[in-house]
Parts: sequence; structure tokens; C-alpha cells
Amino acid sequence: MMARDTDPAVDYARRHLRVGWWSLVGFLILGFVLEVLHGFKIGLYLDVSNETRRLMWTLAHAHGALLGLVHVLYALCLRLFPGVAAGSQKPVSSSLIGASVLLPGGFFLGGVGFYAGDPGLGILAAPVGATLLIIAVFLIARATASPDSRQEQPEGHGGSGRRR
Repeated sequence: MMARDTDPAVDYARRHLRVGWWSLVGFLILGFVLEVLHGFKIGLYLDVSNETRRLMWTLAHAHGALLGLVHVLYALCLRLFPGVAAGSQKPVSSSLIGASVLLPGGFFLGGVGFYAGDPGLGILAAPVGATLLIIAVFLIARATASPDSRQEQPEGHGGSGRRR
């Protein structure tokens, strides 16, 4: 039996790799579905009266896929630079996951039902998701400036092997 790695940074990295890759799968499928709707000239998506829906669903696809990449990048940062998120992993993780649900979800729901060219009430989730994303990115950026984030990298990870 192998010993389980109990480092919280490793657990958070695994979580964000899973969320990131599965988000990419989901939002790439959404993009494929949107292309099919476009390719077959489906009125639900392409009619001029549905321009708001087309915009909202395209924004949901783009933001969702980008946030999936942000999760993967955050997971890699946790593995390569363990000090980056020292002490702030839980709020960063929660904020990133919340942003990944609310930002694209708000855009998508805003396109499900819309009124006279304005998105539906679901769009109200998008600014909340954007705020969570800003919080997460700010916490990560702040952590990169802290002295804890400048830990020596293990041999073979791009460092010269010298102590600082």
C-alpha cells in the first residue's frame, strides 16, 4: 500500500486539475453544440431575434473554457511553487470554483430566457462570479509577492540548484 500524500497543497492541486480538465470537457462540448446549431442553421440559435441568446451562450462557452484553463494553471502553480498559496488555499479554491459555476452559468442562463434583447435574470449570477474570480486572482497575485512564495525549487525544475 502506498502512503497517501497529506499535504493540503497536493489535495488542492488535484482538485483544481480535476475541476479544470472536466470544465474544459464540458465547455468544449458546449462549443461543439453551438457550432452544430450554427452549422445546421437552427433558428433557436441563429435567428436575428435570438441574437442575445447567441451572445450569452458564446460568452458562457468562452468564459467557462478559460476558467477551466485557470484551474489547471493554479494547480500547476501549487505543485511547482508550494509557497504561492500558503495560508490562502481555501479562499482561493472556493472563489475559483464559485467563479467557474457562476460566471459562465450566469451567461448561459441569461440566454435561456431573454426579454426584448436583454438577458434573463440568470445574468445576475455573472457579476457575482466575476467578483469571485477577481478575489481569487488577487489572492494568488498577492501570494506571489510574499517572501513565502520564493521557496527553492527542487532539482530539475528549472532552478539552478543554488540556495538563495
